[in-house]
Amino acid sequence: MDAAENLRRPFWDGSVTDLLDARSLHGSREIRKRVQFHSSLVQKLALEKEMEGHTGCVNAIAWNSNGSLLISGSDDTKINIWSYNNRELLHGIDTGHSANIFCTKFVPETCDEVVVSGAGDAEVRVFNMSRLSGRRSREISMEPSAVYQCHSRRVKKLAVEIGNPNVVWSASEDGTLRQHDFRECSSCPRARSANQECHNVLLDLRCGAKKSLADMPKLPLSLKSCDISSVRPHEIVIGGSDAFARLYDRRMLPTLSSCQTKREPPPCIKMFCPLHLANNKKAYLHLTHVAFSPNGKEVLLSYSGEHVYLFDVDTDSTSSVRYTADYVREQLFVPPFHKVPAKEHAKQRKISVSTTSRTLRVDMCRKFMQVATRSMEMGKNLMYGIDACSEVLESVGPDIDDNMRHDCLCTRAGLYLKRKWKNDVYMAIRDCNRARNIDRTSYQAHLYMSEALLQLGRLREAFEYAEAANILLPPHSELRKQVDDIKQRVASAELEKNRTEQNGNAKADTHGKLRSLRDIFSRSDVSGSSSQEGREDSDYDDEMELDYETSVSGDESRENDQGVFRGSLSFRFHQREDQTNEHTGENGSTESAHNDDSAFQSDVAIDMKQRYVAHCNVGTDIKQASFLGEQGEFVASGSDDGRWFIWEKRTGRLIKMLAGDSAVLNCIQPHPFDCAVATSGIDYTIKLWTPDANATSMVAGPELDVLSAIENNQRKLCRNRQILLPFEFLERFRMHEIAEGFECAQS
Repeated sequence: MDAAENLRRPFWDGSVTDLLDARSLHGSREIRKRVQFHSSLVQKLALEKEMEGHTGCVNAIAWNSNGSLLISGSDDTKINIWSYNNRELLHGIDTGHSANIFCTKFVPETCDEVVVSGAGDAEVRVFNMSRLSGRRSREISMEPSAVYQCHSRRVKKLAVEIGNPNVVWSASEDGTLRQHDFRECSSCPRARSANQECHNVLLDLRCGAKKSLADMPKLPLSLKSCDISSVRPHEIVIGGSDAFARLYDRRMLPTLSSCQTKREPPPCIKMFCPLHLANNKKAYLHLTHVAFSPNGKEVLLSYSGEHVYLFDVDTDSTSSVRYTADYVREQLFVPPFHKVPAKEHAKQRKISVSTTSRTLRVDMCRKFMQVATRSMEMGKNLMYGIDACSEVLESVGPDIDDNMRHDCLCTRAGLYLKRKWKNDVYMAIRDCNRARNIDRTSYQAHLYMSEALLQLGRLREAFEYAEAANILLPPHSELRKQVDDIKQRVASAELEKNRTEQNGNAKADTHGKLRSLRDIFSRSDVSGSSSQEGREDSDYDDEMELDYETSVSGDESRENDQGVFRGSLSFRFHQREDQTNEHTGENGSTESAHNDDSAFQSDVAIDMKQRYVAHCNVGTDIKQASFLGEQGEFVASGSDDGRWFIWEKRTGRLIKMLAGDSAVLNCIQPHPFDCAVATSGIDYTIKLWTPDANATSMVAGPELDVLSAIENNQRKLCRNRQILLPFEFLERFRMHEIAEGFECAQS
């Protein structure tokens, strides 16, 4: 089966000609919304125009409210404003920022005359375009109408509220979300200055990050992204340097405060995180982008070192699952299996009879199942087999009975375990649990659960599920050999684990031993994604944690003419083997590290409802994921390989791959009303994509091998990540040593 066969599957939005014929019945506005990013147009997207005007990486792009103008911000510290109708540069503004621009916006209800920018120099600058008096200039220096210098770290994202011309919000890596009201002041003093007393801190999350759902927030949360709902503007979602996106109701937040007053993090009304990432304490895991859907009912999260995930905002939705830390343990660390009474072996699942009106859809589901089964048997085109199962479960779900739903879940779980892409094993566990809820005597679900737990290194639980599958198997089943093979692999893995632990104890290093940089940074990659999956996610993996100490020689309080600190930087690393030693008193007794946590009640989080897999997001921390169109029925994301990918939102099926940058593609912004998308990245240009009748359906660019490109991205995600210097250290190093001439500072 090839990509062409995959694309012949029907889409949920039907025929575009039928929609156009229905304009007289449903009204032109509703039809226009449904036609804007119709599947037939999305599949034909191709590069129309490459717009030149910057001399640095383009880190931010945004449309105005009616789509007539596009604004961009770059490493060259310029803001460019482009005409959508003419596809040409109208204005180029030298902003006066001293570092890379990471975000820029049109302020609503200002006739597109007021624009705002945020940059790596920790400043937010506001410009009034009416001062140009209608003159066009490709390069002009303008004095900002307002300069806000109250942040102490890079400003990574700006947010505006539809209909509000007076306020802009800025999210910074200093851990604060600030509310700037143009009516109150036009400037504020530099951070840490003696007279700084800006009362504009809306959210203080300098002690808001957490390593797992069960933890109390104690760590600084470096904010990377924020978004305000266009439907419910009192709702704001933020994402930062941990795995959890937080939704706040601005009406319920405390009054604005000063950064001099350090507050406890306010409670959020909702928290979003994929269940399998809720206890992931890897230091590299963080969010790079958060976005509301056009109707405000969903949020999209993009993770560094991970995939893109979709969540329901409305928790009363049937697809929304709320969970606690205890629920995570129940799902991922499976309790002992209780043997099923023999009388239940022959119990049959209830099969409902399809009505005539559903017969065609059910027949289509059977064809999809045949595609998935063939992929499983051949061990090829596994992605398309998974897509076929998702089509049955997500798109035609209400029309299928429990019998087909169970078989489809088990088949997809088996395909995930064969494919072995990043976190596929957790998707398999998710499907196995759903299948077991339908039929607790399902030998397929127990068999695949055993295989999944074995891949995770959960040897005892894997053995128990293999034993359960052995009991539940029909007599003379051909799968009995497969069960015996799993049990043998579990036994071998247990022996290897014991041998490794014995060797490790014999060679244990002294606690706190200093290591050279070469020792730390030269960890070799592991070939093969399956071994890495187990190594990365296994509970037996001892992850190295690094402490760092920095000292800057010279006078830190003195700046040179360019505002850049000078001095030398030294550091030393320790490998921590036992964190409990940090809290050991002088008398040798161990003090409790969690005395303050005794009354802390674990948060409740919302699990994902869909995952989008194909891209790679490890190289930059501004990589976006966006909903396409007013309906928001498609999802797009950039990638480290310079491509961008489009998925069907409902099923997660990949429908388009386009080559959009020579290195890394970061930003994707769909036009508000037309079927057009603007993208940018490491290249110094902005690319505009529109439908082209001659474009190929699946790919646009020199590479036609879709699976090869995707598998290469997954290898990058699954590969052992080199131990990198912590974010805080890198930021300080950049500030002190290489602030001048630093190109493409995006992570």
